[in-house]
Amino acid sequence: MVTETDLALPGGRTLHVYDTGGPARLTVFWHHGTPNTGAPPGPLLPLAEELGVRFVSFDRPGYRTSTPVPGRTVGIGAECVAVVADALGIGEFALMGHSGGSSHALACAALLPERVLAVASLAAVAPFDAAGLDWFGGMAAASAGSLRAATEGRAAKEAHEAAAEFDPDVFTAADMAALTGSWSWLDEVVRAALADGPGGLIDDDLAYVTPWGGDPARITAPVLLLHGEQDRMVPATHSAWLAGRCPHAEYRPVPGEGHLSVLHHAAEALTWLADQGSRASEATTGAR
Repeated sequence: MVTETDLALPGGRTLHVYDTGGPARLTVFWHHGTPNTGAPPGPLLPLAEELGVRFVSFDRPGYRTSTPVPGRTVGIGAECVAVVADALGIGEFALMGHSGGSSHALACAALLPERVLAVASLAAVAPFDAAGLDWFGGMAAASAGSLRAATEGRAAKEAHEAAAEFDPDVFTAADMAALTGSWSWLDEVVRAALADGPGGLIDDDLAYVTPWGGDPARITAPVLLLHGEQDRMVPATHSAWLAGRCPHAEYRPVPGEGHLSVLHHAAEALTWLADQGSRASEATTGAR
C-alpha cells in the first residue's frame, strides 16, 4: 500500500511524498524520470515486498502539488531526500532512479555521502559539463532538440514545448513493447505529470543542461549503472562516462535495450540494492 502526503517545508513550500511504509530491511528513495510523477515503480512493488524494501519517493518541485523552485539544479534531489528522510525518521538509505531521475539520485549520493548506502541507476543523464563527453552525440533529433532548446533559457524551452510533437524515433521497438507490456505503468505516471501542464518537465530539462551542484566523483557508496546500448534518448555514453567518474561504480551496458526497455532490468537493480544494503548492515554489525 502506498500512502501519499503533502509535506510542509520551510518558507511555505510543499513536497508531495509517497511511502510504501515499514518496517523494512532497506529504504530505497525512488527518483522519477521526466516527465513522470514520483509514484514508486508499480511493477517493482511485489519484488520490493519480497526483498523487505520500503520505497519512499516524491514529486520533484514543479510537479503536481510540489511547489516549483525556479532555477533548481539536479542537486535539489539531495535537499528533498534529506528533508523527507528526516521527517520520516530514516537515517541511511539507498537510491534508485531512471533516466533523469538517475541523475538526481547520483547527485544526491554525491551531496549526502554519509547517509547513502548504494545507488542503482538506469539510463542516467551525465552532467552537462562532463569533460570529454560529446553530450548530444548519438541522441535522436527530437531528444537533442528538446535539450538544446533548454540551453537557450526558459523562454526558448517553453516555446519549444508549446510546438513540440511526439517523435517515435526517440524510442526503439523494444521501448514501445515495454510501454504496452510490463512497464505500461509509465503511461500512467507520464499522464499524471503533464495533467497540469509542462512546468515540471521544463524545470527538469533546464536543470539537466546546468551543472549538477554535486560532483559524482565524491560518491562514496557503491554504484550500479545500467544503460541500454540502443538508447536513442540518452545514449549509453552518458553512463559510461559516469562509470569512469564515480569511484565505486559498476557499469552494465545492456545489449538490445533502449531508454524504456532497460527497465526490464530494474528488478535486477533492485535486487542488487537489497544485497548492498545487507552487506552494509553486516559491516556495521561486525564493526560493533
